[in-house]
Amino acid sequence: MRNEDALANGPIVTLTTDFGHSDHFVGTMKGVILNIAPEAQIIDICHSVQAFDILDGALTITQAYSYFPSGTTHVVVVDPGVGSARRPLLMSTGKHYFVAPDNGVLSLIMDREEGVRVRHITGQHYFLQPVSSTFHARDVFAPVAGYLAKGIDSQKFGDEISDYVRFSAPKPKAAGDKTLRGVVLKVDRFGNLVTNFTPHDVPSLFHSPPARFKIVIGNREITQLHNAYADALPNELFGILGSMGYLEIASTRASAAQLAGSGKGSEVHIVLEGAAVASSGN
Repeated sequence: MRNEDALANGPIVTLTTDFGHSDHFVGTMKGVILNIAPEAQIIDICHSVQAFDILDGALTITQAYSYFPSGTTHVVVVDPGVGSARRPLLMSTGKHYFVAPDNGVLSLIMDREEGVRVRHITGQHYFLQPVSSTFHARDVFAPVAGYLAKGIDSQKFGDEISDYVRFSAPKPKAAGDKTLRGVVLKVDRFGNLVTNFTPHDVPSLFHSPPARFKIVIGNREITQLHNAYADALPNELFGILGSMGYLEIASTRASAAQLAGSGKGSEVHIVLEGAAVASSGN
């Protein structure tokens, strides 16, 4: 059923892509949407997702979607398989709609939401014709979003499926009695290293005061946690619980990635003194 909440004040469509801003791609998508639903408000969440990086796209949309009004349509295009047999999807959560390729980019939202319904978009009469094999964002995803914003019921776009692509984000694992091994999920534009450790994974690290610990990344050992970036000394590497809900390795007014010589995919170890750690991974 079509959620009318957002339509009362005008439909909202968000865009999350790896297209950047140096080409016409984003502007063209907006033109397609507005031709179909001139009343739509189009909001850019991010167009600087790392190119071809489906996990980065998944992290980006998962951090943002829930802050939008009920009934919002989110277009998520990180699509290295464009033109292949991969399917276009329409996912609904009861409050939000997501239009994306079937490559796992919506996986983290699926982990958070109950009652997710996924449809294979097969209603080609909603597409722009002819459909380019290299620009489905323009010819498939944008027009579907436009028709959703116009009020077309989600059931009209295709049948429900259950065999869609889904992955799990990497989880920390035990690497000895007192050590957890994790990974850097992303590096933000300030050079902060966003790890996959959460307070659930290492609760004793986030007690006040925290357990004695060291964080090992690259050839650096970190023994300080701060509550705010401004609490640290210049060029000090420290840990902080960031707004994404993950432990970050940061440095005040400097790039922690450069100071640590590390980046996305780098291993991170937390060594706790005292009780043995438990793995949250498999």
